[in-house]
Amino acid sequence: MPLPICYLNGDYLPLAEARVSPLDRAFLFGDAVYEVLPVYASRPFRVREHLDRLNRSLASIRMSAPLSHADWAQLCQELIARNSARDAYLYLQVTRGAEFGRNHAWPEDLKPTLFAYVTALEPVSPSFLEQGVSAVTAADTRWARRDIKSTALLANILLKKLSADAGAFETIMLENGELTEGSSTTVHVVKGGVIHTPPNGHHILPGTTRDVVTELAARLSVRCESGRVAEATLRAADEIWLAFATRGVLPVTTLDGAAVGGGKPGPIFKRMSAAFADYTRELAGTPAL
Repeated sequence: MPLPICYLNGDYLPLAEARVSPLDRAFLFGDAVYEVLPVYASRPFRVREHLDRLNRSLASIRMSAPLSHADWAQLCQELIARNSARDAYLYLQVTRGAEFGRNHAWPEDLKPTLFAYVTALEPVSPSFLEQGVSAVTAADTRWARRDIKSTALLANILLKKLSADAGAFETIMLENGELTEGSSTTVHVVKGGVIHTPPNGHHILPGTTRDVVTELAARLSVRCESGRVAEATLRAADEIWLAFATRGVLPVTTLDGAAVGGGKPGPIFKRMSAAFADYTRELAGTPAL
């Protein structure tokens, strides 16, 4: 459930009263980028990494960063404080702004629209960790610049609805016989004790939670490899994980109706899940940026 106070263009106000022009390019064209970052114990998680990715997205759509990292961090802390948020997630969005009209090629003097709000973070269901979740596969039908965290998410929501219609948690996407990612997650494939992920590039979003998994794997002395992951490797995986900002890491135990590995969360997932929880507790009370 969204918390009551949001930020819009320099003001903190009730979310229910926030208004944006219908001529904003985000509304007309999806001409905007965004970030979602978790908050644990009132502390934003991996702020620098999320803001670095936000700035990469902005640069990729030919926009300058409207705020410094320090200003964004202060905005985040102010929203957390005004909403008395403890475990939550922050949504940050930057649009190219509005003009009086609708032109595909934008004028250069637009003022960007900045919007942010907070949503309470529901605890991860114990059943997800103990039994895992199910996923289905589908062809990746998205645009060619998936490394940009754009609000133009129509393909993603159609793919996510496929899983919902099938009673599954996520849709895992395939392209030219290879894994790309989930409709709203990064996918990790564990085979022979090694964690495999597709390489970063234009075809996937570089995952901030994926980077946490890589760092924690090093602590656990588990090898990570970034490279092409064939569909056959995905289907023969010992373990499959989903990584994303609002839930951390979850195990997939059923893929297209077939059991993954032994059909239960695997031993490496259990170690990773414990390490992730320990890491968030380690950071409590430390500076966010």
